[in-house]
Amino acid sequence: MSSDEQAIRTWLNDWLRASAKGDSETMLAMLTDDMVFLVPGQPPFGKKEFKAAWDGPMKGACVESKADLEECVVSANTACTRTRLAVAITTPDGKVSRAKGYTLSFFRKQADSRCCSLATRIC
Repeated sequence: MSSDEQAIRTWLNDWLRASAKGDSETMLAMLTDDMVFLVPGQPPFGKKEFKAAWDGPMKGACVESKADLEECVVSANTACTRTRLAVAITTPDGKVSRAKGYTLSFFRKQADSRCCSLATRIC
């Protein structure tokens, strides 16, 4: 496994830990400013909308997730991953939403060698 692939696997594990703790500040720092989320049934949304969700309806939510990184392709300073993901979110009012499927994510290596996610398509 290359060091770039290991960095992406570390990124994914850090993301899962931060989301489980509701640590939106850590998650936001892991995203590029031009990040785009593509979710079925919703218009594309970015970092600003992601923050608004975690500051609003997601505040205090309990997130349980499992991710299996099935493929990682690295080329120069970018990478693409295919991940099998299962997520259960329980909001403070007790509503539970579950999602299971695949994600296609793109990463860019930053000047300080950190990787940051710049797009995610949830299938």
